[in-house]
Amino acid sequence: MTMPLRQSLRIGAYILGRKLRRTRRFPLLVELEPLFACNLACAGCGKIQHPANVLRQRMPVEQAVAAVEECGAPMVSIAGGEPLMHPQIGRLVRELVARKKYVFLCTNALLIPKKIDQFEPSPYFAWTVHIDGLRERHDASVCKPGVFDEAVAAVRECKRRGFRVTTNTTVFSTDSPKTVVDVLNYLNNDLAVDQMMVSPAYAYDKAPDQDHFLGVEDTRRLFREVFAGGDRRRWRFNHSPLFLDFLEGKIDFPCTAWAIPSYSLFGWQRPCYLMADGYARTYKELIEETDWDAYGRGRDPRCANCMAHCGYEPTAVFATLGSLKETLRAARNG
Repeated sequence: MTMPLRQSLRIGAYILGRKLRRTRRFPLLVELEPLFACNLACAGCGKIQHPANVLRQRMPVEQAVAAVEECGAPMVSIAGGEPLMHPQIGRLVRELVARKKYVFLCTNALLIPKKIDQFEPSPYFAWTVHIDGLRERHDASVCKPGVFDEAVAAVRECKRRGFRVTTNTTVFSTDSPKTVVDVLNYLNNDLAVDQMMVSPAYAYDKAPDQDHFLGVEDTRRLFREVFAGGDRRRWRFNHSPLFLDFLEGKIDFPCTAWAIPSYSLFGWQRPCYLMADGYARTYKELIEETDWDAYGRGRDPRCANCMAHCGYEPTAVFATLGSLKETLRAARNG
């Protein structure tokens, strides 16, 4: 992992504290969706399939901050929709950073040039720019030409101003080992982003494109070939080595969706950011009244092909910190 040392120590101490208090379920990161509207209509995303009156709504900053404080997660991923469309997004980030939450603002980067002056570099803040491939591959994924070039320019400007920049790359059945290797090399070497994430696409039932989601065996085969060249340790992943082992099929994990709860305009979403089986009014209600054992591969058919990091990275993190060998391996970026 290339997580900054201060952040690693704080997250480790947070987990240890919860374990010592014998807290069975607790959040590592909260997925915060202050809006569903987006300025793109990506073929593999089902997040914008809401009525117009819902897409016009924006979560008040006070409500968003209260939800984060309610659950107590040390990290926040602000998603959507496109968060930069929120008129108070700068204030929301400032409020969370002031509380020393580690904030990742997920964006397609198109609005960064207009909004960047609302933000300041901070060890508690990072842009997370969605880049699914090189120019042709990415523009096809987001269904709009020119987006790749705009995103790259925005990343370069953020880096120039001293911001921490991470990326998120979603892979589909249309990807090959070469397309994945090419984009990771580009992000790691040419753009020199601070960290990268990769995740197999989740099969959103409302996504326009239902033909290109990966199954579990296809995912494992793809990542075995992607990592076969020995670049895994060189690439600056924002993943534990055990999660990358999981993608390759070297190890399997149960889903711990409760560790990354999702809060949106509708409330606390059951059971995760990717599925919507109703909403809880409070975080306590979400944790205590959701049948967590009913979800995951082998339990719920909708989870059959899911290997997304929002469900399995927390399991890998817990397994890492539960083993001295794996903790040392993670520290060596193994």
